[in-house]
Amino acid sequence: MALSFQHSSFQTTSSQGLRQDILPMRLYHKAKRLGIWDPASIDFTQDALDWQQCSPEERETMLTLTSLFQAGEESVTLDVLPLISAVAQQGRLEEELFLTTFLFEEAKHTEFFRRFLDDVTHTTKDLHGYLTPSYKKIFYEELPQTMGALSTDHSVQAQARAAVTYNMIVEGVLAETGYQAYFDMLDRNHIMPGLKQGVTYVKRDESRHIAYGIFLISRLVTEDASVWDVIEQRMNELLPYALGVIQEADNSLPAGEENRFGLRLTDYVDFAVTQFTKRLHKIEQARTQSVEQLYQDQPELLQ
Repeated sequence: MALSFQHSSFQTTSSQGLRQDILPMRLYHKAKRLGIWDPASIDFTQDALDWQQCSPEERETMLTLTSLFQAGEESVTLDVLPLISAVAQQGRLEEELFLTTFLFEEAKHTEFFRRFLDDVTHTTKDLHGYLTPSYKKIFYEELPQTMGALSTDHSVQAQARAAVTYNMIVEGVLAETGYQAYFDMLDRNHIMPGLKQGVTYVKRDESRHIAYGIFLISRLVTEDASVWDVIEQRMNELLPYALGVIQEADNSLPAGEENRFGLRLTDYVDFAVTQFTKRLHKIEQARTQSVEQLYQDQPELLQ
């Protein structure tokens, strides 16, 4: 069926205007205040010195973790466009305004980690070898396929599958858990202040993305109660792979006396499960809520 690309009116020149009070617009305003940071302005001078002091095992740890973040950020940058298009074509202007910051921020995260690799590690080797089977299952297959489906299918079921994959699993389990572990490792060892600063910014950006994702999934539940079964099914499909990413990455990290980092990603599984369970409970509450109640929610309560 051919789509009609025409406008008959505009929300902002109608009596409706923009709703400044609803959650997507509040996230948009928050992004304007907190999301304007420049990866190119981060000072990596001390980081480069710290890298020189790292043992081969410590460098391998840093490259392993950074490769996972680098590929993940590029993937979400590539794959978010169909969601933005789907929301725009449904006329949800306030949500689209926020999603414009979403893509901008994912692009900056991609730039940030590549700059660290270029300016601090000076690595020129292919890093695909650090990507494990469970990681590839999610980022090579499930994420692009589920998001890409929105190019032709804007149903609540398709949107729910996409948001669960992108926001609940990729961002809410993998990214949030990984960044917390990464930050703690840097902070505990008092190294690489530029990298730590950038990770702080990335974590802050991702918190807004996750808040929107929970809102979106909750809104879909209020629109069609039957979509809850789709949400549960998708989470059951992907959660084992997400936990597999953590375990496989943990197994690949170098150990030994020469690696002072001593990072164990499996120590953060409880953190990941706790955050996931809390957000799932929040979405489940939407089954008895109205869209207006969701609009008035507080994003900080979703974290």
